[in-house]
Amino acid sequence: MKTTPTPLTAALAGIFSALVWPLVNPPGSAFTVELMLATLLVIALPAHAFVVGFGQQQALGMPKLDTALLVRVAAWLASAAATAIAAAALRAA
Repeated sequence: MKTTPTPLTAALAGIFSALVWPLVNPPGSAFTVELMLATLLVIALPAHAFVVGFGQQQALGMPKLDTALLVRVAAWLASAAATAIAAAALRAA
């Protein structure tokens, strides 16, 4: 499966992760193998698929700064943080 990551897909992955993570890891829960696997499925897989992408090849030679990747990572982190803050505010209200 070849995906083309964009800032929008990265933001959607961040929103998904921020909404699902509290369901997977409630406050005060202990670390378990199930939590580790859920982390991979809820955080790592969407981040890799929709922020980094699959099927991309590194060019040989001097590494260059991938500004498009930096934009996608920023969109992912910002949307996850905004969603987590909004969800916490709604729970407190």
